[in-house]
Parts: sequence; C-alpha cells; structure tokens
Amino acid sequence: QLQLTESGGGSVQAGGSLRLSCAASEVVPNDYAIGWFRQAPGKEREAVSWISFLDGRTWYTDSVQGRFTITRDNAKNTAYLQMDNVNVEDMAIYLCAADLLVKFTAYPFAINNWGLGTLVTVSS
Repeated sequence: QLQLTESGGGSVQAGGSLRLSCAASEVVPNDYAIGWFRQAPGKEREAVSWISFLDGRTWYTDSVQGRFTITRDNAKNTAYLQMDNVNVEDMAIYLCAADLLVKFTAYPFAINNWGLGTLVTVSS
C-alpha cells in the first residue's frame, strides 16, 4: 500500500499562488493516478484534480479549471498541484490520493491510498 505525504499547504491571499506536493513512498504503478481532493468545514469531500501516471492525462473539477495545474514527476513518484489565482472558496484541507486510474473515473469512494492532508487557508 502506498504511503502518501503532502506538503506545500499554508496561508495565501486571494489571487495568490501555492504549490502542493504529494510524494509516494514507492514507485507509482503506471496504471495508477494521483489526485487531489479537498474538504472544507461543513462540506463534503470534493475531487479537485487527478493525473494519470501512464500518459499524464488530467482532469479538473470545473471550479478550478484554468487556475490549477496538476503535474507529475514519475522519477520522483511525486505529483504536484499548482494553485494560481486562488479564492476563498479554495480554502480547505487538501488530501492526496493514489490508486488505479479507473477508481478516480468511476468509483472514487473505493480509493485506498490517502495522505493525511495539508491545510490551505485563503484570506481576502
């Protein structure tokens, strides 16, 4: 089972940028994806973005499209989430997840590998 460690969270002003990192404890299989979910107080966990470790295919939820960019470094077993032009609605705990790509696309509730999360706070 992969262990995932997030880093890069913190405080940022609205309109600013942050880069989150998610490092896996071992080689990420090619049929896996790494993705980011977020959970704000009183809200349900929301999928934000994912990236395939095979071909780099990406997906973004509508609210971050054009502002966030997910990338991966296969050699470092790490994925990154570049968050630009953040707004107060982006404030949440961001959790990294890794599993078979099909789980991200079809049944994310079955994803097995999760990080502990990193907090992103946005001030207006």
